[in-house]
Amino acid sequence: MKTPLFSIRRALLSGAFVLASISLLQGCFPLVAVGIGAGAVMIADRRSTGTYVDDETIEWKISDLIRKNFGTLNHVNATSYNRNVLLTGEVQNDDIRAEAQRLAGSVASVRSVVNELVVGPASSLGDRGNDGFITTNVKTRFLNNGQFTFNHIKVVTEAGVVFLLGLVTRTEAEQAAEVARTSRGVKKVVKVFEYIGESEARKIDNTNGERGAPTSGAPLPPVETSSPPEAP
Repeated sequence: MKTPLFSIRRALLSGAFVLASISLLQGCFPLVAVGIGAGAVMIADRRSTGTYVDDETIEWKISDLIRKNFGTLNHVNATSYNRNVLLTGEVQNDDIRAEAQRLAGSVASVRSVVNELVVGPASSLGDRGNDGFITTNVKTRFLNNGQFTFNHIKVVTEAGVVFLLGLVTRTEAEQAAEVARTSRGVKKVVKVFEYIGESEARKIDNTNGERGAPTSGAPLPPVETSSPPEAP
């Protein structure tokens, strides 16, 4: 049975998602991210407020290190969730790929680094725009799916490959992966989840304010991949 709190959170999240989507298309996402949109989104985030802020800081610090060390010829995206970092994009050679991972791991509070960088030419603006639309589509389908709270899962798309991050149960992970796998334009789905039990998930979801997200130094489980169904 869904509680009134769940319904209120879902309503706020739905509004925040629409606002963020519209603002992203208009190039105004930062205004939403630091205003009511970000506040509403954090209502259902399983990370504590401190961890959420840490993740934002980690991403900024890694991006700054990458820019200072490699310039703009390499395309590296750093995504942090519960202080676990995912690196995606394209770099010029294996040495840069390894150094990018080392730099990411050197940032304070980083627990682990999953390196999904590809050696090759940087993607075009058109390719990145297409990835953005795939991400938006997957998130929209998460919201419409109704089997799990879409804000529990972070979606990153690179060259048609969708990466899923978050603090989720095994059931939520499989449901999200199936939705992503069957979304238009998705070439492959990579799960970079941190798994929690059903009881822990309920406890976190029902707690207001600071939520007890795991912060141990245990490494993430191996990433799992799946591909979209073959066309009939």
